Amino acid sequence: MQQVKSEAFFAGARPVDPRTLPVPARRSPLQRVNNRFNRAVVLHGTALRRTAMIAAMLAGVAGLFAAHEPIGNGIVALSSLAQGGFADAGLAVGEISISGQTLTSEQAIFDALGIQPETSTLAFDVEAARERIAELPAIDTVTVRKTYPADVSVTVTEHVPVARWRVDGITFVIDAAGAQIGEDGGAYGDLPLVIGDGAADDAMVMIRALQNFPQLQSGLVALSRIADRRWDMIYDTGLRVQLPEQGVAQALSKLAAYQSQYQLLDRDVTVIDLRVDSVVAVRPTKREDPKKS
Repeated sequence: MQQVKSEAFFAGARPVDPRTLPVPARRSPLQRVNNRFNRAVVLHGTALRRTAMIAAMLAGVAGLFAAHEPIGNGIVALSSLAQGGFADAGLAVGEISISGQTLTSEQAIFDALGIQPETSTLAFDVEAARERIAELPAIDTVTVRKTYPADVSVTVTEHVPVARWRVDGITFVIDAAGAQIGEDGGAYGDLPLVIGDGAADDAMVMIRALQNFPQLQSGLVALSRIADRRWDMIYDTGLRVQLPEQGVAQALSKLAAYQSQYQLLDRDVTVIDLRVDSVVAVRPTKREDPKKS
């Protein structure tokens, strides 16, 4: 670099009155903010853009959340309007036919269908109705069909009742698995009656065992489950036959033999005890002594 003497530097200088020099214009506050913003963009542009993007996303989510309830209400309103429009156009469900039910009331099936006066055949959900009806206790299978313009038909098959089960003062109709399929309304008086806790679960085993001994079923009114371990047979005369926990078939065979030979069930006894394999114990009916009366 070439050095210049101070004399040479000041050689071209001339005196100037400072008051004649131009005054720089003052920057307005807006210009200062703009300059600072431009400087921030240059220095921190990437971070600022990322922050703006996140803020926009948060604002969008908040907006959707705020609009969710009005949108949902709008959809419900439009659905209701559509239902009403279809109904007014002659597509409202008019005739409902129900068949195959015995234990299940028509009202229970109708309620499960969920059909309202404004329900249209077009919008009626067959599968949802079928699932609701299938949940009713006595229903085994169900078919739901809609026929345009205005008909709905329901066909059901129910579980087969095999016995009546009385517990806590209520009598239910049960299937072969012991499941409740409805309360007994008096239409199944010909079915065997089992009584007590646990009786439903083991009813079919005992009922099938008795089917081999028809001579023991005359006058039999109930099978009573004792401590969920064994059975008592109760007859219309008040006679109670106590069966063992194990070897029920052998005990029934022995009782059938005694009935054939000695008419044991027709004797004046209140209890026949077969709980011990090698013993048949009886309790005679108590009679009042006329001399004491």
